[in-house]
Amino acid sequence: MSDTSGPEQTRKPDAVAHADIVPMVWFSCALAALAGLLFGMDIGVISGALPFIKQEFHLSTAMEGWIVSSMMVGAAVGAFFAGGISQRFGRRKALLYSSLLFFIGALVAVVATSTAILVVARILLGLAVGVASFTAPLYLSEIAPERIRGTTISFYQLMVTVGILAAFVSNLAFSYIESWRWMFGVLMIPAGMLFAGVLMVPNSPRWLATRDRFDDARNVLNRLRSSREEIDYEMREIRESIEQKEQSRGWGMFKENANFRRSVLLGVSLQIVQQFTGMNAIMYFAPQIFQASGFEGTAAQLWSTVATGLVNVLATFIAIGFVDRLGRKPILYAGFTIMAVSMAVLATILHIGPDTSALQYTAMGAVLVFVAGFAMSAGPLIWTLCAEIQPLRGRDFGISASTVSNWVGNWIVGQFFPLMLVGIGGTMTFGILAALNLLFIVFTFMLIPETKGISLEKIEKNLMGGKALRDIGT
Repeated sequence: MSDTSGPEQTRKPDAVAHADIVPMVWFSCALAALAGLLFGMDIGVISGALPFIKQEFHLSTAMEGWIVSSMMVGAAVGAFFAGGISQRFGRRKALLYSSLLFFIGALVAVVATSTAILVVARILLGLAVGVASFTAPLYLSEIAPERIRGTTISFYQLMVTVGILAAFVSNLAFSYIESWRWMFGVLMIPAGMLFAGVLMVPNSPRWLATRDRFDDARNVLNRLRSSREEIDYEMREIRESIEQKEQSRGWGMFKENANFRRSVLLGVSLQIVQQFTGMNAIMYFAPQIFQASGFEGTAAQLWSTVATGLVNVLATFIAIGFVDRLGRKPILYAGFTIMAVSMAVLATILHIGPDTSALQYTAMGAVLVFVAGFAMSAGPLIWTLCAEIQPLRGRDFGISASTVSNWVGNWIVGQFFPLMLVGIGGTMTFGILAALNLLFIVFTFMLIPETKGISLEKIEKNLMGGKALRDIGT
C-alpha cells in the first residue's frame, strides 16, 4: 500500500500517459463488446419479426406493444439484479450468465406456440440484455486505460449498432420465407461465441481490488498494461480510491452520501434522456414509420429498415473517432441538434402528407439523419458517461440504477409509441420528440461533465469533494 500524498501522488507520469496499448486490452474489449452485438440483435429482430408474428397470432395493437415491450420489462429486472451479480461474482461471470440467458431465450422463441410463450422468451432475452447492458460498459471502463476509455465504450455501442443491422439483414432474408422463428434463432450463434470468448478474458482489476484481492488485481494489470510504471500508478490510484473513502457500499452509501446520490441521479437522468430522444421507437417500429411515410409493402419497408441500420453503424464511427479527441459534450450538442431538426422535418412532412416520391424520400432521409445524430452522440456517449461518473464503491449500485432507468424508459417507449401513433398521429408524436431533443441540449449544458482524458479516480475525487456535476471532469 502506498503512503504517499500530495501533488506527486496524483500527477501522472508522461510514461503512463503515453504507454502502449497491449493486445489483451483490445481482445478483452472486443469480447465484452460482443455482448453489444447480442443487445443490438435483440433490439433489431422484433421490427422484422413482428409483422409475421402479428399475422400468425392475430395480435391486437395492445398485444403488439406488449410483445415489443416485454423484453424491456425483463431488461429492467435483469439490470436491477445485475449490480448484485456483478459485485458478488465479478464482471466476467455476469457476462457468462448473460450469454446463457441469450441462448435460452432465443431457443424458447424459436419453439414458441403461443403469444404467452413468446412473451416468456422475450422476457428471458430481456433479462440477458439487462445484465449485459449493465456489465459490458462497466467492464470496459474498468479495464481500458483512461486515454481510450471513451473509444472502447463507444466500440461497445458500435457493436450494438452492428447487431441491429445484422438483425435487419437477417429479418430481410428470412422475410422471403416468412420465418420469424429463424429471425430469433440466429441469436443463438453469437450467444455461444460470447460464452466461449469470455472464458478467455481476465476479470476487472478494480473489482478484484474491491474484494481485497490486490495481488490478483496486479496480476491482471500485468496482462493489460505495458509497463511496470503504468501498473504501479494505476494500482496506487485504485488503492487510494478504496482505502481512503468511506467503507459503505451500494444502497448504504446512497443513503449516507449526498455526493453519491448526485452521481446516481445524474446517471438515471442520462439514461432517461437517451430513451426519450426517440431512437428505440424508430428501431422497434421502423417498418410502420416507413409505411406512414408512403413506402408500401413489407419488402420495401424492410429494405428501408436495413438502410437505417447501416447508417446507425456508420455514424457510430464518428463517436469512436472523436470521443477521446473532441470530448463528450461537443458531440452531444451536435447530436441533439441534429435529432431535433430531423424529427421536426419528419413531423412536418407527415402533416403535409407524403403524397409524392420527393416527400417520401425526404421523410426517409429525415429518419436516417436522426439515426445518424443518435449514433454519433447519445447512443454511445450516455453509456460512456454512466460508466465514468460513479465512485468505485458505489459503481455497481449507481450503474445498476441508471441501467434500470434505461429499460424502464425503453419499456415506456415500446409500450406507448404505437398507441401514440394511432391516437395523436405521426405529426404530434414526432413533434414532441423534436421538442424533447431541444430540451436535452439545455440539460447537457447545465449538468453533464466533460470527462475526456480524466481517470475514474480523479472524477470520483471531484464528485466526493462536492464539485458541481458539470465540473467533476475538470
